[in-house]
Amino acid sequence: MKFVLISLLSNHPNGVTGEVFTEQQMFQNVLNQAVLAEELGFDGYGVGERHGAPFLSSSPAVTLTAIAAQTSKIRLLTTVMVLSVLDPVRVAEDYATLDHLSGGRLDVIIGKGNDPRHYPLFGITEEEQWESLADRYKLLKLLWNEVGVTWEGKYRPPINNVTTKPRPFQKQIPVWHGSASSPLSTELAAKYGEPIFSSNTFHPMAKYKALIDHYRERLAYYGHDPKQAVVGSGARGLYLANTTEEAIKRYRPYYDAHMNTEASRFNQPPFRDLEDHIQNGSALVGSTDQVIEKILKYYEAYGHQVQSISVEGLSKNEQREQLERFATEVMPVLRREIPSTVWDSKRPTLI
Repeated sequence: MKFVLISLLSNHPNGVTGEVFTEQQMFQNVLNQAVLAEELGFDGYGVGERHGAPFLSSSPAVTLTAIAAQTSKIRLLTTVMVLSVLDPVRVAEDYATLDHLSGGRLDVIIGKGNDPRHYPLFGITEEEQWESLADRYKLLKLLWNEVGVTWEGKYRPPINNVTTKPRPFQKQIPVWHGSASSPLSTELAAKYGEPIFSSNTFHPMAKYKALIDHYRERLAYYGHDPKQAVVGSGARGLYLANTTEEAIKRYRPYYDAHMNTEASRFNQPPFRDLEDHIQNGSALVGSTDQVIEKILKYYEAYGHQVQSISVEGLSKNEQREQLERFATEVMPVLRREIPSTVWDSKRPTLI
């Protein structure tokens, strides 16, 4: 299994102290966290995209470029890029530039986003989000893979004989499709024979498993081998301690602070409280053995090769503590237990 540390730069008050970082402190923390993740042996670092408080992640391309300058090995991911509201020409240029500046370490996860505030901000309706995503992605693929592109679609002015510069550094920038709520995302991924990344955060396993199963079924429909499906999965927070009771006690104020944000309430999670989320959801809170067992349980259901985690909202000291424990106590076991070809030179491809 491979491991990705992710951040949305969510700057809500600390659940214990009530402290709110300055924006500069938040950006410096993300840079330091990415460097630490590389030192600890994480395989990737991801920055999501949001357009409104409490998030500061409106420009993942710029943030990941700064991370690229301070790291040398770790993969850099957009988790996710909200392509449903972006200009594909600008995206093609910005991320090809990042691909060069990182030495070809870029993976792009695209999606329609789960914060309704960005639709009116960028001039589309919420009802158009899926059509917009599919339309814009079709153009983005053309721009990255062809020269002299002529295009006419619904969500941007026509272009004629356009070759974006720079060209991507990698022969093909890996593209994943974020999957959280609708089979329309898994359908788009299956159509192109590309990987999916399940958010796996706010709802019980059954909801996300149904989407992953749909993805594999539709891969076969489009002529791809579902046995070669590549799946990633997130989780709802991380807190390791010597006992479950200690982990719950220490993590509870952070969990409550996060779940009380407007963005979290929008997702309408069904869990009553933290204990319910641990029992019936993906929260990685407990002893080392319990967290390993939880990830293995989800692997049996999803067959995912990549696991993302987040320590967002914790104090700086606890972020380091949790990352060090996860890297030394959890990652080695799961690397042995779960094979992963992602980011290997001989990785199989669906295309």
